[in-house]
Amino acid sequence: MAETSNSLRALPDLDPALSDADLAAALVRAAGNLALAMRSEGLDAERKTSVSDIVTAADKAAEAYVLAQLSRCRPDDGVFGEEGTDVPSASGRTWVIDPVDGTYNFFAGSTYWCSALALRGPAASSDADPESLLGAIYQPQEDKLWLGGPGTPSMLNGSPLEGPADAPLGMLGTATSIQPRWLEQPYSAMPWHAAAVQAASIRILGSGSCDLARVAEGEIGAWFQHSCPQWDWLPGKAIVTAAGGTTATVEVNGLTWFAAGGTTAVGEIVDALASARLV
Repeated sequence: MAETSNSLRALPDLDPALSDADLAAALVRAAGNLALAMRSEGLDAERKTSVSDIVTAADKAAEAYVLAQLSRCRPDDGVFGEEGTDVPSASGRTWVIDPVDGTYNFFAGSTYWCSALALRGPAASSDADPESLLGAIYQPQEDKLWLGGPGTPSMLNGSPLEGPADAPLGMLGTATSIQPRWLEQPYSAMPWHAAAVQAASIRILGSGSCDLARVAEGEIGAWFQHSCPQWDWLPGKAIVTAAGGTTATVEVNGLTWFAAGGTTAVGEIVDALASARLV
């Protein structure tokens, strides 16, 4: 606990006069660097729902820092976080926090993880796909910060993103994620398989926000996954759409599936998923 307190004390208080975009960028950069510093000091992990679904003290400390700064800088806004934060909104706006996206990768020593943040409009925390006003994603060990949303150009470290190519899914490398237990269930495995076999290649990399950021810059051609909580979806959704890409959701067999990429590929993903509805 002493190490956590020392790491938190080293972080700055942010200026409430910052724009939303600058505030979001500063928050994910600080949260990501805090988590990285804590990992270097040594961490234990707790299992949440499965062997690969874990949480560390770094997740909790990074979310606590973001919550404290938003309480100072945007006191009327709500805050909703993966590690349990749920502050009601007086303004109609809510900040959605994923302090460490890709915690399994993070704990294993991989660089493919990030801190992510979104600003959403009025919505219930249970809504699958509310409006995303702004997204920020920071991958500390790559020192890459993606930012974008309606009214905010989609950028990587300040440089504009070209956005995903509008190409058929069969021409694109596609990122996705599905846990082994879901592959045992036909209602989830069949839609996933129907979409996966349409792609030129498949990548399962372990961080949805890192994947979506790379869709926005064109490094990954398209992306799809089911049952995304808001903190896994809204940061990347804002950045992809600001870069000129397309996002969509579709209900299949009682699950909500999420897709992002160019218009053609997203349409093909949605159609493939829907083709596996069980009667």
